[in-house]
Amino acid sequence: MSYWMRRASAVLPWLFVAVLSVGVVLLVRLPAAWIAPQFARATQGHINLVDPQGSLWRGSATLMLAAGHDVQGATLLPGRIEWRTSFWALLTGRVRMQMRQTEAMPDPVDVEATLRGATVTPGAIAVPASLLAGLGAPFNTLDLDGNVRLAWSPWRVFGTDAFGRLTVTLGEMSSRVSLVKPLGSYEAVLQAQGASSTLDLSTQKGPLLLDGHGTFSRTSASFNGTASATPDQRENLAGLLNLIGRPTGEGTVALTFLR
Repeated sequence: MSYWMRRASAVLPWLFVAVLSVGVVLLVRLPAAWIAPQFARATQGHINLVDPQGSLWRGSATLMLAAGHDVQGATLLPGRIEWRTSFWALLTGRVRMQMRQTEAMPDPVDVEATLRGATVTPGAIAVPASLLAGLGAPFNTLDLDGNVRLAWSPWRVFGTDAFGRLTVTLGEMSSRVSLVKPLGSYEAVLQAQGASSTLDLSTQKGPLLLDGHGTFSRTSASFNGTASATPDQRENLAGLLNLIGRPTGEGTVALTFLR
């Protein structure tokens, strides 16, 4: 073995240790700002992390939700979302995070992602009613107010396919275009089944009665339902009913959406 080969064999282990140490230091110091665009990209802009602080391993950010595709109509939640990331899970090719929202989410949820997909454990979060305006007409015209809660079963995503159940509870809802307050309480259940999903709307209580069923896929979307009023509030809700649907009978309008 030549002199230079002996020198190289002595230096290479130390060089490897130095490179590995630098890599670990950079990984540990990876800023929280790195994760923000990853969430926006994975959720197609529906979930955004604003003003990230800390690191990838332990940090926080303000949670901004967009119900529709228009980010301009997104809603900032009060408080901050906090996360902790497992370092050792990365060695097996997984990203495992525990997340909680300081004011709107009573229990933390776990997020696990690989190159094949991601899984979110069951959870629930309270959101402002203004989030509904992001869905467009007629929600942005109605300017709804009330208690809105999102609750989900284990949610799994594989590529562009999603599987899970999301329940949206709308409690004691009211609108600036109606003097009848509250209008009622409602439940919408979205069942994601891979490339397609279904939506069922029902009324829990109240003078404004809503119901319907919809189906959604990557290429099409349809929803068919009805809105009506209880007999004692039919006259007071006539204007609101004409605003949200097409009249089909006395005190009843059709709720139809096609794409």
